Amino acid sequence: MGAQKLATIAVHAADYGSIAPAIPTVPPLHVATAFTFEDYADLDKVFDDPREGYAYARFGNPTVRSLEAMMAALEGAEASIAYPSGMAAVDGVFALYGTPGSHVLISRDVYGATLSLMRQQYAQIGVTLHTVDATDLDDVRAQAEAYKPTLIHAEVISNPLMKVSDIAALAEIAHANGAALSVDNTFGTPILTQPLAHGADVVLHSTTKFIGGHGDVLGGVVSGSLDVITKMRDRARTNGSVPGPFDAWLTVRGIHTLHLRMKAHSANALAVAKWLQADDRIDAVHYPGLEPEHLASQFLSDDRGGLLSFEIRGATLESCGRYLEAVSLLKPATTLGDVSSVTLHPARSSHRGFTVAERADWGIRDNLVRISVGIEDVDDIIADLDQAISAAIV
Repeated sequence: MGAQKLATIAVHAADYGSIAPAIPTVPPLHVATAFTFEDYADLDKVFDDPREGYAYARFGNPTVRSLEAMMAALEGAEASIAYPSGMAAVDGVFALYGTPGSHVLISRDVYGATLSLMRQQYAQIGVTLHTVDATDLDDVRAQAEAYKPTLIHAEVISNPLMKVSDIAALAEIAHANGAALSVDNTFGTPILTQPLAHGADVVLHSTTKFIGGHGDVLGGVVSGSLDVITKMRDRARTNGSVPGPFDAWLTVRGIHTLHLRMKAHSANALAVAKWLQADDRIDAVHYPGLEPEHLASQFLSDDRGGLLSFEIRGATLESCGRYLEAVSLLKPATTLGDVSSVTLHPARSSHRGFTVAERADWGIRDNLVRISVGIEDVDDIIADLDQAISAAIV
């Protein structure tokens, strides 16, 4: 082939092949949307089974595969699948088990969008939702026996009341009634607890939160058996529910320090919880590390994560608004799991779409505030909380 024209050079001058035998010291970022092969038989093999390699990014990407392999290893799972958001991961689980005519039991004390997804989307195709108190095993068992659900869904540490679910007991009830158990481990992360080891069928995360950890990337992951994940992957490849490689790369970077961050989050949260517990301006503090637990064996250490909530004595919707306006170090934001501390008012954010009666029935009162405790110096966190609480009760 003769000398190439400038337009061709501009497109192809950076083309290169393998860099072997050199090996990068960190997982590389692969941004290509398509992959080519010198031997067409190799491409044909990948089209037959995407696990054999890469052809098109919607079917598989090396950086995304790195994230999935890391999460499977951390959760002790046969396989994992990454999604573009935590709610996409929840939807992937619900789509597998929430078939027309089926019944699903969901813990009432969960992230509000999880309940809304089932109510707004899956009810339209004939899925019946039943809410349960996941910590009341008699309630769970009675409803499971009555409705024979295809799925029971709970959180390891609930949002926003920080109740700890007995995963082994929930798994026993689910399996005895022909249901699968899915567990949201976003608050715990596999550093604190591994639900699959206690009988859960699938475990999911919003990797936007502690897994990513820096407030700069959306994502979700589901882990479980190869059979279950393969079914979920087939659907995701068809509907395009796949994360971008840069998002996966940022999440992988976050995982490298996850164990260090979870220890710091947990230590700070426990200190803040104890300080709040001793403050007569506070009616109640919700944090799983405050009291002796009968479920301690479910966790891998004494750490219980960075989330807590508390109830300001006499506070109303308006006075909790003053609290949010008064915080300085803490950021009033509808997220959690960042290295910086963030706070929100569940009645006006995560659970604002529910009636006052529903929130009251679930224990989510208007004076409830949630904090995701960051890794700043805990004295600075407490000082900011102190003045913000005072502003709320003026």
